[in-house]
Amino acid sequence: MALTDPIGDMLTRIRNGQRARKDSVLTPASKLRVRVLDVLQREGYIRGYSEEAAGPAKAIRIELKYFEGQPAIKHVARVSKPGRRVYSGAQELPRVMNGLGITIVSTPKGVLSDAEARAENVGGEVLAEVF
Repeated sequence: MALTDPIGDMLTRIRNGQRARKDSVLTPASKLRVRVLDVLQREGYIRGYSEEAAGPAKAIRIELKYFEGQPAIKHVARVSKPGRRVYSGAQELPRVMNGLGITIVSTPKGVLSDAEARAENVGGEVLAEVF
């Protein structure tokens, strides 16, 4: 079965796993998913991830993070969807929760957080917002 929105699927798996108080969740592997997970790990929203062999295809095990029993990710939402792509310039990148959250952006220099994209002065496709 082909997924039309693999990033949205991964974010939903993370959201559902945290609501169910799971230690980790499993998602199919792809390069874009790994880049998004790199940003989430750098910003401190997940403990880490590792690639596993799950049958014929590879999978990624995402280690979820909790702080005093509460999930580290309070809100995660897909911004740019397959039916409606959202692009933003470097100076127009949205701020989430007045700078307390992050926006994940796919740029020509790779997948970056909004702060990293502003520092590099590059814009791109706004993938998701997290806080």
